[in-house]
Amino acid sequence: MRSKKVFFDNADGLKLAAYLDLPIDGKPRAYALFAHGFTLTKHLKATTHINRALAAKGIAVLRFDFTGLAESEGDFADTNFSSNVSDIVAAARFLETEYQAPKILIGHSLGGAAMFVAARDIPSAKAVSTIGAPCDPSHIAHIFAGHEAELESKGEMELSIGGRNFTLKKQFLDDVREAQTCAAIGDLKRALLIFHSPVDEIVDIKHAQRIYESARHPKSFVTLDRADHLLSQESDARYVGTMIATWADKYVPVREVDWDSGAHEVRVRTGSSYYTEIKSGGHGLLADEPVRLGGTDRGPTPYGLLVSGLGACTSITLRMYANRKGWDVQEINVYLNHEKVHAKDCEDCPDSTHKIDHIQRLIEVVGDLDESQRKRLLEIADHCPVHKTLHGKIHITTAYLKSGAPGE
Repeated sequence: MRSKKVFFDNADGLKLAAYLDLPIDGKPRAYALFAHGFTLTKHLKATTHINRALAAKGIAVLRFDFTGLAESEGDFADTNFSSNVSDIVAAARFLETEYQAPKILIGHSLGGAAMFVAARDIPSAKAVSTIGAPCDPSHIAHIFAGHEAELESKGEMELSIGGRNFTLKKQFLDDVREAQTCAAIGDLKRALLIFHSPVDEIVDIKHAQRIYESARHPKSFVTLDRADHLLSQESDARYVGTMIATWADKYVPVREVDWDSGAHEVRVRTGSSYYTEIKSGGHGLLADEPVRLGGTDRGPTPYGLLVSGLGACTSITLRMYANRKGWDVQEINVYLNHEKVHAKDCEDCPDSTHKIDHIQRLIEVVGDLDESQRKRLLEIADHCPVHKTLHGKIHITTAYLKSGAPGE
């Protein structure tokens, strides 16, 4: 995932700060918009993990700071639920003007409730997903419990939220009480995916039930077992991101890739850990190392991918041949194992302790075939393009990229 810092103007002309998280090839097939929860910012770790899963699927995501938060201009004390909705619409218009109108809307906590209302003014959106969202934003009025009299008399007050002090005005409380989100949910007319934890201590899971009951089909609900409201555990955030990315496949088109030129472009990005993102054509892949080697084991090793390529090429080649011959082949299974072995009989090796790569390939063909047909398929396996590449002379050229990333 590549992140690009951008700014856009809200309805009042204030500059809001954002990050546009892009697939590593910089060529998204669709755009999504992410709105965070009350007093949170675009830097929430869970947001990054969710957006990384979407970027791996070719979906770019804009995450931004609401007015008066973090790097965005304005006074937070002058904001409210309605201004949050307005900021979301401004973000969607920025995407539409500068990139592409968003097809997916994602909202966490109060940002999810705001998404329901904002969706009315974002016609490009095909689907909406919420995470720990309240059905009624007035639920947030609990933070004023015991302070109502002070708020009424002074018109504003300072509260500590999440370890930070914020000034809130009476107009904020009045605004959330007047919000009509249930009607917006009923009129959503988009696919809806709801995430909520049964142990969420900030927004009770009953809100998810009310959202589900208010919404029309198509709608889905996913329980986040043992997750907290902020998805503090990386595994919970990655799970949400993967689920949204898979669900979104139904609502955003897959970008077709023309391979006729023969140039198989692959882009790879590795950050501070061994976790590696790969973009091959329009497809996202992962690579990693085992935990015992310092990795997180969230993807196959580079050798695992190499051997997988041989296995895939073998099975596809056999399928093409069997189809062309009209043979009764129902299923092809290829089992592979890679290891380094001592080259005892290697004539070109410098000494007997030298090791070479050995790939064992076992092929299982299910179908009504005689021995001669099976023998022929075994011969054809050695003619698959990847097999020939691995046995042939490979020329690799390496150089530094002088400036920027390809496509920038």
